[in-house]
Amino acid sequence: MSANESYNESVWSRYYGPNLGYIQEKYEQFAGDPSSVEAHYRELFAIYGPPPLTSEAARTPGPSLSGDTDWLRKAVRASKLIANIRIFGHLAADIDPLEPDHDSMAKWLNPETYELTREDLLALPASLLWENAPQDVQTGWDAYHRMRQAYTKTIAYEFGHVHDERELRWLNNQAESATSPAPLTAAERKALLNRLIEVEYFETFLHKTFVGQKRFSLEGTDVLVPMLDEIVRAAAHDGAEHILMGMAHRGRLNVLAHILGKPYDIIFSEFHHSPNKELFPSEGSMGINYGWTGDVKYHLGADRAVHEGETVRARLTLANNPSHLEFVNPVVEGFTRAAQEDRSAPGLPGLDTNKAMAVLMHGDAAFPGEGIVAETLNIGKLNGYQNGGTIHIIVNNRIGFTTESEDSRSTHYASDLAKGYEIPIVHVNADDPEACIAAVRLASAYRSLFKKDFLIDLVGYRRHGHNEMDDPEMTQPIVYGKVKNHPTVYRIYAQRLEHEKLVTLEEVAKMSGEAENVLQQAYERMKEGKQKNGEVKAAVAVQTGESRTPATAVPLGRLQSINRQLLSVPDGFKVYPKLQRILQRRKDLLNDGEKVDWALAETLAFATILQDGTPIRLSGQDAQRGTFSQRHLVLHDSDSGALFAPLHQLEDARASFGVYNSPLSEASVLGYEYGYNVFAPETFVLWEAQYGDFANAAQVIFDQFISAGRAKWTQRSNLTILLPHGYEGQGPEHSSGRMERYLQLSAEENWTVANLTSAAQYFHLLRRQASLCGQADARPLVIMTPKSLIRNPRSASSGMELASSQFEAVFPEPLLGQKPGEVKRLVVCSGKIAIDLETELEAAQGRDWSWLHILRLEQLYPFPERELAAHLSSFGSLQEIVWVQEEPKNMGAWSYAEPRLRAIAPAHTGVRYIGRPERSSPASGYADVHSFEQRRIVTEALNLNSQAKAAVPSPSETVSR
Repeated sequence: MSANESYNESVWSRYYGPNLGYIQEKYEQFAGDPSSVEAHYRELFAIYGPPPLTSEAARTPGPSLSGDTDWLRKAVRASKLIANIRIFGHLAADIDPLEPDHDSMAKWLNPETYELTREDLLALPASLLWENAPQDVQTGWDAYHRMRQAYTKTIAYEFGHVHDERELRWLNNQAESATSPAPLTAAERKALLNRLIEVEYFETFLHKTFVGQKRFSLEGTDVLVPMLDEIVRAAAHDGAEHILMGMAHRGRLNVLAHILGKPYDIIFSEFHHSPNKELFPSEGSMGINYGWTGDVKYHLGADRAVHEGETVRARLTLANNPSHLEFVNPVVEGFTRAAQEDRSAPGLPGLDTNKAMAVLMHGDAAFPGEGIVAETLNIGKLNGYQNGGTIHIIVNNRIGFTTESEDSRSTHYASDLAKGYEIPIVHVNADDPEACIAAVRLASAYRSLFKKDFLIDLVGYRRHGHNEMDDPEMTQPIVYGKVKNHPTVYRIYAQRLEHEKLVTLEEVAKMSGEAENVLQQAYERMKEGKQKNGEVKAAVAVQTGESRTPATAVPLGRLQSINRQLLSVPDGFKVYPKLQRILQRRKDLLNDGEKVDWALAETLAFATILQDGTPIRLSGQDAQRGTFSQRHLVLHDSDSGALFAPLHQLEDARASFGVYNSPLSEASVLGYEYGYNVFAPETFVLWEAQYGDFANAAQVIFDQFISAGRAKWTQRSNLTILLPHGYEGQGPEHSSGRMERYLQLSAEENWTVANLTSAAQYFHLLRRQASLCGQADARPLVIMTPKSLIRNPRSASSGMELASSQFEAVFPEPLLGQKPGEVKRLVVCSGKIAIDLETELEAAQGRDWSWLHILRLEQLYPFPERELAAHLSSFGSLQEIVWVQEEPKNMGAWSYAEPRLRAIAPAHTGVRYIGRPERSSPASGYADVHSFEQRRIVTEALNLNSQAKAAVPSPSETVSR
């Protein structure tokens, strides 16, 4: 007798008399229709086969237990065996469709490794090894087989890195349960087969109809679509109003068609109008074909409303995403938080994580390979960013671009990164659709219960190359030899259901014919120009033009009232004494003869925006205090550590205010804030870099989303980015906000770039930007904010400047310009250098400056051509325009400003540059070198070395730098 036969007899020995008759009757029902019996009976018969016909097959119990040390040793070894099945079972699991062989670590799942025999395990009670073992599991041998079966199927679990005991117990119980997640009903199994047919036929139709065109096929991981179906169903059932998704282009068209409901004929039309693949070999869309800005079809997102039953409605959104793969992750997380928050009342916004859920689909090479993934996972549990958990799916085709996994990662699994964040992981074979649905149901239940992330590693393959123009056999001959001979998942599943007599060959053929017929009809409609949603139109060019100029001044009395409120703290709240003295200085800054500094102007702007009914969200590293200890929007009790935000107690505030200290990350946080703002455009969202050039760690977000999102996807944002900028001798990484990069990206009025010199200008610009929230002409705003100027008296403004003026794109130097007809040199500059020049002008008041005037370019883009030209028209004797900057010549705004200045310069008026020479590094690391260079720039700009004070040198007399 074999070990399996003997083991089966031990199971059936517990049934005799009427009970045995009952179990035999159940088996007869199971043999005729497996779905007609309860789930635990289906599992029982599937594992142990048919019950015996008579009770004579029942065997006697195993040997009795002894209390000697040998037995104790065996009990310990058996416990270790069971524990290691939980830990290492995934290594022996059947999770790879192409590679049935298992890892050598599977030896840790065999009793022989622990010097245990079948008889040893039969002698041990299951309850000793497995807490809460099912009733039909009585011996250690029973426990071993049941646990091995649970952890080494086509679904495998990695939970050992989850340290929360309650979560770990729940996860293990789910993995070991025979009834949870609930198995699929007969109707669900048929629907699943039909869905797989639709998915495959869509891909094959594209393949044969649009030969050689890219689509980044889903084939090999087709089951992703029914998995998303199940996620949508579960989330909608749990009350989610929004389900936000992000993915790269692998399988994106299939998801758009079958999850988002994008009509087939619209998709076919985009292929039909795409450019000739020989002329445009890398990408292709009708937007590019017609010479307009747009994006390729497999980058575009969509949204759709779905119903679950008669009462539940949810909106699905698939985020637009460039080829930068995983950078969409934080954008989707920001979408989700925005969908969950109620910003309609003062104080912190209310958060309901049940209102929305994020689903992110990753590539198996990109998940461990792109740092944005780790950055995004890290913010998942943080106060200002957590959104109740994300379901992650690694669409694992085991190939990164054209290379194998050993070329793309140093970990065993693509999913191993998630272990550091204690995210539960399930690996599942993409050729077993029912196991994949079970994984989704487990993930959904976990997220619903614990409000945390869950990861599914969907292990499949890629039937075609990186794209459909690629030949994968050049680099993957062995893998693609297997793929050629491997049946598709729908055929595997259809054969399984046919074997179980759940469907017939005729029914499968009917499903296939209907799927193909629907596709063919859609294609015919497309050729006839009769798309369901009307004719597909080319992308609409972004409109440019002047934005409206709203009134931003606020009555002085209102500002004074706000200021008094901001200085009030609750009874018993103890502000740090040094900070208390700083704050109390603000008490009189709105009085006559006093000046409002940068930080107070910002806080007053925020307060008035909240009173106007616009919610505010501000984040950044140390944003609550401010990088330069200037902001103090959140106060800390010096005794208890309790927190208090004065803006939360503001009278007449009609919207929420959230300010969050971000992790030490730029890309994920900026992407998150962009996503939040796109989803909640009525909210004034700001992100502040600790220093301006630290934003270069988020360059992809700027390049692909913030600067281009409107042109590519008509995706609106009015996100405000604060980049501390200014040369104070602090070295290369603490000087330049790299404004040249934003100016280079400026076009089609895609955003505003500003470099300000006064608190009032900042106040008015913030209020102007907030007034655009939710408007059609909203644009992002990039501000080069100051460092030393935050406390420089020359950048402070009177209360009346806040109460009676507005933002000025061009700001004339107040100490000059009394005799415009005598001006020979016009200095145009931006930011801190203007204050340096003003300081020098005031120190040399005895000179005759009639030959000189200075204009501060406060708004760099859109270029204020009209305002500058108006000033130029008053200088009848002008000989030269000099652009002065503190940045090196190949940085800063010179390259951007030069052609624009030349275009408006009067005839016979030269345009020159004064500043640092071209350099590879933004600034010197030596304070004395910096001071020498800064002094030279100021001296040359003001011609301080000239003996003829009223004369201006000719261009040949001054070397341009």
